[in-house]
Amino acid sequence: MAARRIAICIGDPNGIGPEIAVKAAKHFAGGPVEPVLVGDEFVIEEYGGKGLTVAPVKALDAAGFQPGKIDARAGAATVAYVREAVRLVNAGDVAAIVACPQSETAINSAGIPFSGYAGLLAQLTETPEDKVFLMLVAAGLRIAHVTLHESVQSALGRITTERVVAAGLATAKAVQRLGIANPKLGVFGINPHAGENGLFGDDDDRITQPAVARLKELGVDVTGPVGADVMLSQRKHDVYLAMFHDQGHIPMKLLSPLRSSALSIGTPVVFSSVGHGSAHDIAGKNLADPASVIETFTLLSGVTAH
Repeated sequence: MAARRIAICIGDPNGIGPEIAVKAAKHFAGGPVEPVLVGDEFVIEEYGGKGLTVAPVKALDAAGFQPGKIDARAGAATVAYVREAVRLVNAGDVAAIVACPQSETAINSAGIPFSGYAGLLAQLTETPEDKVFLMLVAAGLRIAHVTLHESVQSALGRITTERVVAAGLATAKAVQRLGIANPKLGVFGINPHAGENGLFGDDDDRITQPAVARLKELGVDVTGPVGADVMLSQRKHDVYLAMFHDQGHIPMKLLSPLRSSALSIGTPVVFSSVGHGSAHDIAGKNLADPASVIETFTLLSGVTAH
């Protein structure tokens, strides 16, 4: 890593993000990797962050700071924090970014099209959006996704051999950066039983089988496509590639409801959000658990530069 500092964006300032960011930063204070809180300084200080290392961003006025309320001003501030964190990475001031939970409703209310951190990161790093993917990590399980926040009908229309190959390559590289030199990749089928030789549709014959063949040609240690349920029950791989949001999110949330890390992969910036929401209902009440931020920070502390 270029520096032994990691940025922690506070996420939606009206959600639990600032609280868990400050709690996590205090947990790591004085350790070998320094946390740098990125957000409005007055919000951070409201949650007891005075004295911690802060990269201040003046993005939210005092009237917009209302814990528990979904507000367009807070949504715009959330994006500003990530923009500043990416600038810090590009300047060599921090090595990676942990982002606390956002509110998609608040951000879109600010007139900013947003369907997740991965798309925003693609824009900020000038990476084609179809080359950026999401990988969840928790409880010894890693699952990347070919498609994410869209209807199943829409996702099926966008799953192509080329997209599966791109996702597979990005996944393999990301896992290598996490310390596994030659990761074994398991590819889920699109349909149940990966189509059962055409009995349940020919999508896998047309799309995922050629993608797996191409990934093998490119040197990836990959098997599949196999039905997601069967492949996960065997747990023979270092990482899995899901075709749809729920194929990957359901097993991860079942095993680790509040402790998963959500890595955006395929860009030059090492970036991970946490695998849970902004919990506006408990914002400002000192009830939020920072475990996911702590585990994500720990995960990124071991990421290599290339």
